[in-house]
Parts: sequence; C-alpha cells; structure tokens
Amino acid sequence: MEKITVNAVGEACPIPVVKANKAMQAMKEAGTLEVLVDNDPAVQNLNRMAAGHHFSAKTELRENGVRAVIIDVTGPVKPIVLNAGDYACDLPSSGDFVVAVDTDVMGRGSDELGKTLMKGFLFAVGQLPSLPKTILFYNGGARLTCEGSASLEDLKGIADKGVDIRTCGTCLNFYGLTEKLAVGGVTNMYEIVETLAKAGKVVKP
Repeated sequence: MEKITVNAVGEACPIPVVKANKAMQAMKEAGTLEVLVDNDPAVQNLNRMAAGHHFSAKTELRENGVRAVIIDVTGPVKPIVLNAGDYACDLPSSGDFVVAVDTDVMGRGSDELGKTLMKGFLFAVGQLPSLPKTILFYNGGARLTCEGSASLEDLKGIADKGVDIRTCGTCLNFYGLTEKLAVGGVTNMYEIVETLAKAGKVVKP
C-alpha cells in the first residue's frame, strides 16, 4: 500500500486540490494520500474532490491548526478539470478569453491576503483546461511579471503553454521596472484596448 503526504499548508485554493490530484495521478498502486492544509475551504474542496473520484476521505486535526485530509485512493485518477461550481474558488473557463490584471493584490481589505489570493488566481489560470489567449498586466499588475514576483514561475509555465503575456511599457517605466521584466513582452495602451475589444470574454481578478 502506497502512502503519500502532500504539504499544502499556507496554500490558497485551488492549489491544495491541484497538488493532491497530481499526487494521486503519480501513485502506482492503491494507498492513502494525506494532504496537510490550514484552512476550511481547502478541507471542503479536498473532500469534494475525493467524492468526485468515489474515494472515501476523513479529516484529522493536527498541531497548530493544521488539518490532514486523508484520502483512500483505491483506483487510477484522471487529471482534474476545474469546472465552475465544482470548487469554492474555481474560475470560469472559455474558449477565447483575455485575463486583465491591473494590480498585484486581489480584492480589497488585507494586502497580505490579496497577494496570496492573486498568486492562487494566476496558478489556477494555468490549470484551466482552456487557457486564455492573452494575459495583460498594467498599473500595479506590472510588478507580477518582473524579477522577484512570487508568481513568476507560474507565469513562465503559462507562457510555455502558448499564452501571450503582455505588460504595459508605460507602467514598467513608471515603477522603474523596465529592465526587470522577466516573462512575456511589452505592450502599449493601443494594443491593450484592441486586445480587450476583440476578446470573447474578459476575466479580471
């Protein structure tokens, strides 16, 4: 019996679900998958995912508020598809859409939480079965495509899948980041407007 532990403590959804699903796919035989998390949405989503695979799951409380979701993996696992409504934080997908990011935080309230949410958002975009055609970054969002960005590896992975990543050149210049752009290319306001106008759908975090 194989046993795998995935540490997703501190990770915002849907990252724990995606990590758990990948770990299950890597299992060569039946066994148990233990996923460590520290928030209720992750626990709920992991249990929902297990049920979707017809696997049983239980949750154990560990030290410092950590919870272990233990999934009894009894058969092969297919890659997860993030469909709207399946999980509490999933993103809608479309055939031809553009993602527009104008800040390095997601939502209003705590900037610290907002940065975590934005990282989770961009990670989730890269896991969609139908990827966006273009991701535009402007104003504060320009920081996300530059050296030091917590989302840089996720964005490079998205770019490797063929998504066009563009950052506003005026914004890079304003923030003194022109020489620090680390993924994608530079765009201007005319191209931003044209890209948004032609998009079948625009998704904005």
